[in-house]
Amino acid sequence: MPHIFRGLWPAQWVVFIMSEKSMRLENKVAIITGAASGFGEGMARRFAEEGAKIVVADLNARGAERVAAEIGKAAIWTQTDVSLRSEFDEMVYAAKSAFGRIDIMVNNAGYTHRNGDMLDVSEETFDLITAVNMKAIYHAALAVVPIMERQGGGVILTTASTAGLRPRPGLTWYNASKGWAITATKSMAVELAPKNIRVNCLCPVAGETGMLEKFMGADTPEIREKFRASIPLGRLSTPLDIANAALWLASDEAAFITGVALEVDGGRCI
Repeated sequence: MPHIFRGLWPAQWVVFIMSEKSMRLENKVAIITGAASGFGEGMARRFAEEGAKIVVADLNARGAERVAAEIGKAAIWTQTDVSLRSEFDEMVYAAKSAFGRIDIMVNNAGYTHRNGDMLDVSEETFDLITAVNMKAIYHAALAVVPIMERQGGGVILTTASTAGLRPRPGLTWYNASKGWAITATKSMAVELAPKNIRVNCLCPVAGETGMLEKFMGADTPEIREKFRASIPLGRLSTPLDIANAALWLASDEAAFITGVALEVDGGRCI
């Protein structure tokens, strides 16, 4: 049915014959790591709603399979350890075999130590943080940039954190890894712009995900309230908040946006 909009001037009428709303990621293929739960699951579902084909990648095979099954025929799943380059190659092979191309790479998988004294974090935990939060971005670039270049462009999106912009005590090594991710994003954006590959990152404030307890150190109503009080809009982030921001950055609506660390934080970083 036609939708009629009145113009800015009294004598003008503009009639837009609006067919079914076009989907923002129609015919796009997106790989999303850490997509079995939390922010990654939210992105997978939201991207699929907007027409994308989804590769649900996660170390948690059972969760990845569940999310892909609930999305339906527009999704496949892979069990992927992002700390290993060989598993990126397998993930990319699965994506290409199923859907023929890769348009969007979302580096969402993340890991943190529990909030506490930085000297109490073991070397094993430190190494895992750097492997998942930092080195995985390198693995992803090696795997997808040549494909995107051959296709004429693409989007790389990383889930960083407000911790990389406004560090909080007790999360020193996690904060540092997210600061690294932000700097890598900006540097990659400059280098890959001539290839028409846009690179951006999201900086969410902590949300209702499995990592929340580690961010807070302990999960009690009192600690949650204190944490919530530090956010001007008065609540934690949700997977849908992050997914909607990611959707915009991944879509052609953000075609002139690259090198941005977008705060999705309810005002936390002000």
